[in-house]
Amino acid sequence: MGPKLLLLFIVGDILGTGVYALTGDVAGEVGGAAWLPFLVAFAVATVTAFSYLELVTKYPQAAGAALYVHRAFGVQFFTFMIAFVVMCSGITSASTASRAFASNMAKGFGWDDGPLLIVGIALLFMLLVAAVNYRGVGESVKANVVLTLIELSGLLLVIMVGFLALFGGDADWSRVIAFDTPQDKSVFLAVTTATSLAFFAMVGFEDSVNMAEETKDPVKCFPKMMLTGLGITGVIYVLVSVVAVALVPVGDLASSDTPLVLVVQAGAPDLPIGTLLPFISMFAVANSALINMLMASRLIYGMARQHVLPPVLGKVHPVRRTPYVAIGFTTALSLALIVFVSLGSSDAVAVLGGTTALLLLGVFAVVNVAVLVLRRPGKRKGQQRNHFHAPTVLPIVGAICCLYLVTPLSGRAVSQYVVAGGLLVLGLVLFVVTTAINRKLGVRPVPPEEDEENLKSHGAIN
Repeated sequence: MGPKLLLLFIVGDILGTGVYALTGDVAGEVGGAAWLPFLVAFAVATVTAFSYLELVTKYPQAAGAALYVHRAFGVQFFTFMIAFVVMCSGITSASTASRAFASNMAKGFGWDDGPLLIVGIALLFMLLVAAVNYRGVGESVKANVVLTLIELSGLLLVIMVGFLALFGGDADWSRVIAFDTPQDKSVFLAVTTATSLAFFAMVGFEDSVNMAEETKDPVKCFPKMMLTGLGITGVIYVLVSVVAVALVPVGDLASSDTPLVLVVQAGAPDLPIGTLLPFISMFAVANSALINMLMASRLIYGMARQHVLPPVLGKVHPVRRTPYVAIGFTTALSLALIVFVSLGSSDAVAVLGGTTALLLLGVFAVVNVAVLVLRRPGKRKGQQRNHFHAPTVLPIVGAICCLYLVTPLSGRAVSQYVVAGGLLVLGLVLFVVTTAINRKLGVRPVPPEEDEENLKSHGAIN
């Protein structure tokens, strides 16, 4: 990939479910100043991106956070948990997308959006994603360009409607600077709570490190394109959130699973745009779900090959060459999450999206620390020369900010910790089971960098 395709890949990976589904929930926490949490989330993501840029140019391999953590700390259990948490974040993100898909589908076809119908559509959608995954869908950069342009068109449509309403005098721009926080929260706590949700809209940039080996001159391309991509999405998110609160009252936004549809309908009631946006939104979140489930199933397969998960999860279909057991495992986990969270919460999208942000913020905190550890003289083996160097203060600030947003001090909902805790317990059980299997078979776990070489030697799965 050259710089232009890399930029489109990064923008496409970040855009998606977050802004389409969670704008209303963010506005519900802070009122009209919904743009501020997106701006703070952008700042935290950008600081962490500097750490990823240093590491991906030091180690231009596709293993991502697991490789960096293993290089820095060399503790197999820690490496396993980081990889497992990344996998779980993909599943919770796809589950969030499935709920958003169901809500937009019901809105687009004019169906009654009762909870049973929404859950049923979400479950069927995830089964469809599994079927596509089973057939063997590789990530195509050219396809990503098309999908990115469609996702982007929906957001630009919202912004355009907002500016039309501005000139028509239909928007209430005074709401944009108004804080309307819950009575039990200060403005600071409300902003951090909303940021913990808005951060879900900024994740995805870290996936681009997996394209390091397919990028021309990554040391030169990655820093410019990743920071440019983050900047583009950050500006779009701020504009979308400003337009949303200017056109639709905060209470209506907060109570809707399709907030941007309300925005378009309010800004252009006489145009058929409002009937089109639900289908654009469906396409955007469907793309997010498929990409995340592809990532999760392939990561499970890779971990099984490394002997850090039971070997049965590494089985490949003899004809399709797809990791069908891993696909079944990740799909079952996503279905269970959809049902469990839907039964336990009236706002499943916020719980699942917030859990995704919680899991990845924990990973980002560790990655920021790993940057500093890997600068020590004894840790420089295997590093590329002339790599990108982040200012030392940024990994420190990034680690502190990410850790704060992980803790209950940020105002994060307890339900998110319950879901994340359950996934971590599952990971611990799988690690113990795998350790017992490895002892019986007399095998050892394979470090991420060694597995990279094996993949090159034996070829990738479909």
